[in-house]
Amino acid sequence: MSIVVVGGHDRMHGEYRTVCRKLGHSVKVYTQMPARFEKTIGKPDGIVVFTGTVSHKMVNVAVKEAKRKKIPVMRSHSSSASALAELLKKLGEDGCAVCSNY
Repeated sequence: MSIVVVGGHDRMHGEYRTVCRKLGHSVKVYTQMPARFEKTIGKPDGIVVFTGTVSHKMVNVAVKEAKRKKIPVMRSHSSSASALAELLKKLGEDGCAVCSNY
């Protein structure tokens, strides 16, 4: 399963990758907004947005792409590795019960 992580702390980039890989997911992590962000998202199976540490513009771009491509979005105010692990475990257990419809 492929996941895109939007937001979080720069210093946690490696931790987010490690957590996702341990749970069997491929991952792209964007803690800062790159140029042409909407093009770099691709078509993942889910998008995780850390709402406490991300700009409104970055969230808007990610949600707009999610709507356009019908990608589920999971949101968490906490940007810790354990919060990411919990979201991914819930995603694996019961489909997308924690996801919003964009």
